[in-house]
Amino acid sequence: MKHTITFLPDNITTTVDKGENLLNAAAQAGVYIHANCGGDGVCGKCKVLINKGEVRSEKANLKQEDWDKGYRPACQSTVESDLEVTIPEMTTKSGRTLKRRPRTTRTVSAKTLDSLIGSWEIKPPVRKLYLELDPPSMEDNIADMDRVLCGIKQAFPDHEGEPSYDHPELIKYLPAVLREADWKVTLLLLRRNQGGFRIIDVEAGDTTAKLYGLALDIGTTTCSGLLIDLNNGEILAESSGYNDQISCGEDVISRIVYAKRPGGQKALQEKVVGTINTIIKDICQELVISPDNIAYMMAAGNTIMSHLLLGLDPKYLREAPYVPAISRFPLTKAADLGIHAHPSMRLFLYPCIASYVGGDIVAGVHACQMAKSDKVSLFIDIGTNGEIVVGNKDWMVCAACSAGPAFEGGGIRYGMRASSGAIENFQIHPETFDPMIVTIDHIKPSGICGSGLIAIVAELLESGVIDQQGKFRHNLDTPRVRQERDGWEYVLVWAKDSLIGEDIVITEVDLDNLMRAKGAMYAGYQTLLESVGLGFADLDQVIMAGNFGAYIDLERAICIGLLPDMDRENFYYIGNASMLGCQISLSDVNRFQERLTVRQLMTNMELSENPEFMQHYMAALFLPHTDMSLFPTVGKMLAERG
Repeated sequence: MKHTITFLPDNITTTVDKGENLLNAAAQAGVYIHANCGGDGVCGKCKVLINKGEVRSEKANLKQEDWDKGYRPACQSTVESDLEVTIPEMTTKSGRTLKRRPRTTRTVSAKTLDSLIGSWEIKPPVRKLYLELDPPSMEDNIADMDRVLCGIKQAFPDHEGEPSYDHPELIKYLPAVLREADWKVTLLLLRRNQGGFRIIDVEAGDTTAKLYGLALDIGTTTCSGLLIDLNNGEILAESSGYNDQISCGEDVISRIVYAKRPGGQKALQEKVVGTINTIIKDICQELVISPDNIAYMMAAGNTIMSHLLLGLDPKYLREAPYVPAISRFPLTKAADLGIHAHPSMRLFLYPCIASYVGGDIVAGVHACQMAKSDKVSLFIDIGTNGEIVVGNKDWMVCAACSAGPAFEGGGIRYGMRASSGAIENFQIHPETFDPMIVTIDHIKPSGICGSGLIAIVAELLESGVIDQQGKFRHNLDTPRVRQERDGWEYVLVWAKDSLIGEDIVITEVDLDNLMRAKGAMYAGYQTLLESVGLGFADLDQVIMAGNFGAYIDLERAICIGLLPDMDRENFYYIGNASMLGCQISLSDVNRFQERLTVRQLMTNMELSENPEFMQHYMAALFLPHTDMSLFPTVGKMLAERG
């Protein structure tokens, strides 16, 4: 259920879900509330007056007299109805009312994604067929396997291609299963590309209701799985967990180095398989089913993760000319890798393009149907290794650019992953320069995650705390901007308000690392577009993928130069596109077969060897850019705010 909130005196209206935190709602609407404890309820500064409507609230550190007047702590209040809320005026010691300046914020459009993703049939690569066969007799004594194959042809008289069976082990137990089941059996069939079916297992009785597939995203940091009922396409359960390979290195380069150690490659394979098995175990326990009921697995990962899962040496992926051992991965028995599932279950990995453009990107491009669209699209997956694809149904160029770990908290003094206590939203008062802090889980701040970093830098720029070179202004009347041993910095959270018991700051070194990361991404967009004679004006849409994209404030990302300054309605966010591609391919064999067209259209460009990329990169080491004609709305905003 949605509810409307009107914030006074700014007269800003926003719509949120029932149960949304009121401080979150204000931050997302660009409304400043003085709050610096992250939402922990201890500072007592985020009190607001509820004029109309209902909130569910804790008193926290609010005075009783304020509570009786209708004030509530925003960080401890959740929305229960339409609301009218007044934000109290802030005054100086002399009694002067401080001006307010609402921010323009915007999440990526929540419009329907049907035009991007399209629909798909429930026609999976595997299916089950229940047969009641006539038992053999002296008059009808054909071989058991021939009897089964005849049964398939009778069930599918119009199906092209002769049915076949899969592996020698099947013949060993087929006779016993047929007889013990009184010739009433269920066949697990794999659709062949050339037509017809291949028998990969036989089960006693009618087990057609139990046909499950696992969609799996094999991430460098996190692995996620969705269990899908292949009879109807319904998602039944999901699970995720940290990739156990993290203990061998947090990034892919570290893991390639680790694989060179004696036994290192085998250890890395065992760790990712162990992670997958944990996901399978969690899902099966939730649904009270056996792993043997999982009949097919569709997976996607970057090139290094795919190589390590299959036990392939990743050494040459890191060395020029950066060549994978294989780009089209073979259909593999999951059990041969040690994965706990049906003994005959097939594991299919999306093909990769190059060393640093992997199957996860192919799956994402496949899911959003770029290869079937006339529109020129820019597909972005932002992370330590940002991947970019530009193109349409006629052509695609792709590249990976090493943005560095800043968007995941790396290289930032108080950076951290998006976990409890991380600053995820931030505003700054234009006169006092005091912050409004919102943390994940609304506890005291302990660090800064990627989305928080973008918000902080955009706010510091808009408020004039930093200039476009990422340097702090030294003449501001605030103790929060200070010079320490390592240079100038801004104090986000004083030690008394932080979870870690020390000041949480953002430094000029942090700002420089952020500018390098966003500069690499933007230069990548420019270089790919120019390689095909296009510019940003030629783009019809920008498609953002990956978990990080869910938390990006569009206006702020454009403000710092991470995303192009273009019509905001042309931005889409599709979430975990890699997982979505796997889900579609698991459910619809026709969409599954389209993946080959996607791969064939994609041409990789090595940005590290491209002189134009370096020129664009140097130009992008500015907020938002040295060429302000590329960012007209940001230039106008900065001019208006003085």
